[in-house]
Amino acid sequence: MRGHFYRRGCKCKKKKCICGSKWAFTIDIGLDPITGKRKQKVKSGFNTKQEAEEAAATLIHEVNQGIYLEETDKAFSDFAAEWLPVYSDSKDVKPGTIRVRLHEIGKLLTYFAQLKLKDITRKMYQDALNDLKDQGYSDSTRDGINRTGRMIFRKALELELIKKDPTEFAYVKKDKKTIEQLEEEEIPKYLEKEELALFLETAKYNGLEHDYLVFLVLAYTGIRVGELVALKWKDVDFINHNISITKTYYNPNNNTLEYQLVTPKTRKSRRKIIVDEEVIGALMKHKEVQNEVIKRIGKDYYDQDFIFAKMERKFGYPIVIKTVQNRMKRLLNMADLNSSLTPHSLRHTHTSLLAEAGVSLEQIMDRLGHTDDQITKNVYLHVTHEMKKEASQKFCELMRSLR
Repeated sequence: MRGHFYRRGCKCKKKKCICGSKWAFTIDIGLDPITGKRKQKVKSGFNTKQEAEEAAATLIHEVNQGIYLEETDKAFSDFAAEWLPVYSDSKDVKPGTIRVRLHEIGKLLTYFAQLKLKDITRKMYQDALNDLKDQGYSDSTRDGINRTGRMIFRKALELELIKKDPTEFAYVKKDKKTIEQLEEEEIPKYLEKEELALFLETAKYNGLEHDYLVFLVLAYTGIRVGELVALKWKDVDFINHNISITKTYYNPNNNTLEYQLVTPKTRKSRRKIIVDEEVIGALMKHKEVQNEVIKRIGKDYYDQDFIFAKMERKFGYPIVIKTVQNRMKRLLNMADLNSSLTPHSLRHTHTSLLAEAGVSLEQIMDRLGHTDDQITKNVYLHVTHEMKKEASQKFCELMRSLR
């Protein structure tokens, strides 16, 4: 394999270089498959000829073993832009996830935008994660940024654009939490059964359009608010009393006209939920009212079969999630309940009441459309633990009464 060593940029006319130029080498590494001409590798920056020779020997060994890799000069920003559509297509990613990934890429661009992929070191990447912590970004946000960074660099490694993955040993620094903080985080807030009854009663007598039915369905099924807003009448089986969850609603800008219906969060999220007669009855009454509106409005009604459709202005379009959130806050305030709760809290409420009713964790997970969800498990374990404590107390009281 032909090649030679030299001092790059040396203008000294003497045998001994006195200008301090670095050593370099130029070595043949094979033929270009398209042109048939020889390909050469040039590398410089060595302090001694011996260093250059050792580097050249390593290169020659890699070429001879068929493991030589020509790293790309592509900048991080350019490759990240190429990666996103590939990631989207390969995993059938939802628009909301793409939006999150774009946000996370934006954070990484602050540190690496114009740097070449091959020049980003493990230290540089770890320093970036540490700096994000110093700036006050939460653990979950930094976890997400790190996940995105790993996917980008692993794809570059897979495509043989880089030799080493700078994210390989990276970690997200986290502060140690107190027992109180851990307990507060692990068990989300939800309504007790008496509170739920009060909330639904408030919605029934003081709610605005759709309020009672919206919160009745959320509380009695545990479905996500996006799944609720996407529901169509064809999803309801009035005979067998079940609701099919086959899609979810996406509308990040809360623009009534610009919604999308996308596939559920996970494969397990596609499910049928058996519902109570009370829910079926309330849905039937709502359908009758809606049919009257459709008859009255005629062609001006956007008739796409949505259950929770607007009955004033932009008739027929599905209500936006923000409306559900605002309505819930209003009703919680009216009922003097915890106003920090959200529609998702009703999902946790549903979990807690099923657990209290003796339904198994496996059945609850199936109903909620989960394969594995730690928060659901924590709610279940919290409720069942309290029930076990109560059983123990009752046993002790019984034994004391016999003395």
